[in-house]
Amino acid sequence: MKTPLPLVLLLVSLLLVGGCAGGTPPDAAQGPDDGPGGGAGERWRPEPGLDWQWQLSGALDPTVDVPVYDIDGFDHPASAVADLHRRGRKVICYLSTGAWEDFRPDAAKFPKSLLGKGNGWEGERWLDIRRTDVLGPLMAERIDMCKKKGFDAVEPDNMDGYRNPTGFPLTAADQLRYNRLVARLAHERGLSVGLKNDLPQIPELVGDFDFAVNEQCAQYEECAELTPFIEAGKAVFHVEYELPTREFCPEARRLKLSAMLKEYDLGVWRRAC
Repeated sequence: MKTPLPLVLLLVSLLLVGGCAGGTPPDAAQGPDDGPGGGAGERWRPEPGLDWQWQLSGALDPTVDVPVYDIDGFDHPASAVADLHRRGRKVICYLSTGAWEDFRPDAAKFPKSLLGKGNGWEGERWLDIRRTDVLGPLMAERIDMCKKKGFDAVEPDNMDGYRNPTGFPLTAADQLRYNRLVARLAHERGLSVGLKNDLPQIPELVGDFDFAVNEQCAQYEECAELTPFIEAGKAVFHVEYELPTREFCPEARRLKLSAMLKEYDLGVWRRAC
């Protein structure tokens, strides 16, 4: 038996209304940059131009009047992160994800077969990032530590081993795979994550990362390569070590980089643009 036309229209209208009421509102849908566990609004998304402090050595000085701090994840307890939060700061957890450090408490967990050549810093050696079966769980433990301490984001360091003499035949594809793994691990825990250096792969990785951290792009005339992050509305936290501020700050401001001058030991001292 055919249903009368007015009744059909009424049923269709009710179904459409019910679908809208029970569906996902547009502002709750995941965007193209949202990884697993990282829906819109669930993690911090720093915008271009934010001032910041990067301190990886010395007694932590929490009084620098900036909205963002980047500090060592192992060296600082949850109470230090909470103190920075009380002062209105977002806090980034520095970790080395591409190199082994003999002074970390989990150093013995890394098989010797994964340790390559030194990366130029005492006690550090490049990792064989092809071994994601081993490194994935180890990095997940480290990022879990950041999450447990209350950090807002992760800065994974040594993310460009494929461009260095690591002792392993690493390729660009190996690096993309590993960097995306690290980003996914952070997003699964509700943390933002920054791409450290690795400028050649920015076009492929800008969608996987929430911000960038760069060293010395002005000195090597590479800062324009970070533009995809700025165009995507994502902060670029930038430092120079050897150039005076007058030589890099005007261009950094034009490009909307969050730039400052630091000393190599990354202590308290800073000179912002």
